[in-house]
Amino acid sequence: MAAQARQRDPRLDFFRGVGMFIILIAHITDNPWTLWIPARFGFSDATEMFVFCSGMASAIAFGGVFARAGWAMGTLRILHRVWQVYWVHLGVFFVTVALMMALNLSGIFPRDEISALNLNPFLYNTGPNLIGLLTLTYVPNYFDILPMYLVILALIPVMMALARVDVRLALLASVGLWVAATAGLNFPAELWFVEPSSRMWFFNPFAWQLVFFTGFALMSGWIPAPPVQRGLVWTAVAVVVLSVPFAWGKIINHVEAIRHLREAEAFLIDKSDFGVLRFVHFLALAYLAWVAVGPGGARLRQTGRVGALVATVSRVGQQSLAVFAASMVMARVLGAVLNLAGGGPLAALAVNLAGFAAIIRVARLAAFFKAQPWKTAKAVPSAPQPEMDAPFRAEVRT
Repeated sequence: MAAQARQRDPRLDFFRGVGMFIILIAHITDNPWTLWIPARFGFSDATEMFVFCSGMASAIAFGGVFARAGWAMGTLRILHRVWQVYWVHLGVFFVTVALMMALNLSGIFPRDEISALNLNPFLYNTGPNLIGLLTLTYVPNYFDILPMYLVILALIPVMMALARVDVRLALLASVGLWVAATAGLNFPAELWFVEPSSRMWFFNPFAWQLVFFTGFALMSGWIPAPPVQRGLVWTAVAVVVLSVPFAWGKIINHVEAIRHLREAEAFLIDKSDFGVLRFVHFLALAYLAWVAVGPGGARLRQTGRVGALVATVSRVGQQSLAVFAASMVMARVLGAVLNLAGGGPLAALAVNLAGFAAIIRVARLAAFFKAQPWKTAKAVPSAPQPEMDAPFRAEVRT
């Protein structure tokens, strides 16, 4: 097995950061800026970017543990990460619910924010659905990315065990799980509802693991990086350009033939089960981005204002879990504010820029705490204690 990469890859941090900004835009309710995110012009979106980069980051963060300390210690490290992400998921849910209830109770905001998130089943049938929430058998749509990530993380030890025998077994297992997912393998999302529900997890983890382990395999050296060739570049460009008519709403709504073809082949671009055309489109985009930034991300190492912008985006990418959790909470509040302000261009500009500033601040704060500054802080001289008078000292001694 190829040695694990250990150094930070500037490309990974930068594109994870880009994904965080896009995800924030996409989750602000009724945000007009969503009309211009990449997902409006192609089959894949920022979710693929997030999952793919998470796979690459996991190969760096956890692959070395498996190689250095063995499978058992590597698995233990994965379980620790699963534990962390699990509590982040619960925290995002409860904080968001509390904030949405506060917005409703304020009487200021015109929209029922609880109903907008379809959280009434949880509030009106809390007992069973609390069990469902804790066991990941109640997964509301807005809160479904981290549960998917939890399952995919749990699959890493399985893939590492297979790769120790032959990396091709791990790759075949990933493809096999994706095929099984398209045939119906998934988890229930509303198991505890009063009325029976057949809804499954929106993000099927057994399907989405394919893009995660593609990134994992590339960073681990299980599969080689594609060469930079003019033919491959033009092929990727063709895939991206040809997908635009079948993804851009303005064309779909005005060309009946394209609309019917898209509807007939919907399973190929299905988001829940990660349709194959989403995978092809994302690989084409990822290849073009990889070529564009140069070998080792050389074109990302800029100076001046461009360099400062790249550094800021990369810093957000370095703290993607904290930023993602914060953005999911903030997006609902920002959406409520945007709705209250009328949703015009100036309001959208102010809300989105405020969101950008907030996630940049979250990234800096997360980096500050991860650095554990209290360990390297200089000792502060203790202030002199006031002298107690003699009678009081005697009284204390007795």
